Amino acid sequence: MRRSLRLDLAALALGWLLVPSVSLPEGQLDGAFEILSAYIAINHGVLQLNARVQYPNSQRLRTALQDGVTLAFDLQVVISRHRRLWFNATELDTTLRRELTYHAVTDRYLLRDEQSADLGAQPSAELESFATLDEALQRLGRIEDLPILVQSQLHGGGPWQVSLRAGIRRGRMPAALRTLVFWSDDWNRGSDWYTWTLMP
Repeated sequence: MRRSLRLDLAALALGWLLVPSVSLPEGQLDGAFEILSAYIAINHGVLQLNARVQYPNSQRLRTALQDGVTLAFDLQVVISRHRRLWFNATELDTTLRRELTYHAVTDRYLLRDEQSADLGAQPSAELESFATLDEALQRLGRIEDLPILVQSQLHGGGPWQVSLRAGIRRGRMPAALRTLVFWSDDWNRGSDWYTWTLMP
């Protein structure tokens, strides 16, 4: 009986060794994704955000866009003030939202910048056009002199903590594709927080 049990266990172990390894499919948003640098400049009393973000790029991502999937790019900015005897006070928590699509007729990638009133601007939907996905992602990753807050709206004497996080998620998509990817979480990804101190 014991010998039979040992043989069964040995056969089971050998079976596990002989099972071929299965590689999981690459996610839609796989690739390098990080905030490379960020800082705030104060110009005539207005806080302006500058940042460099490296977004993931892959053939699967390019194919998805060409199949009609819209990608939403979010850039969240949080400014908080340290309080010794209570939780930190949030001075600003806002998100810059942009959408990237592919236009098959013109063979161009279209970037829509949807600024909100939180960012100190009138709501708009400006369109930029790019010949390649690389160019579009480079533009997405370059934030220059974006007004986010008036300096007089900051409370206390500082310093303040600024945190920045980038995210990508699936936006609109053709009805034919919805039933195929409704269960997938490959279309949502966020960077780590990038945090620094803003001095008065």
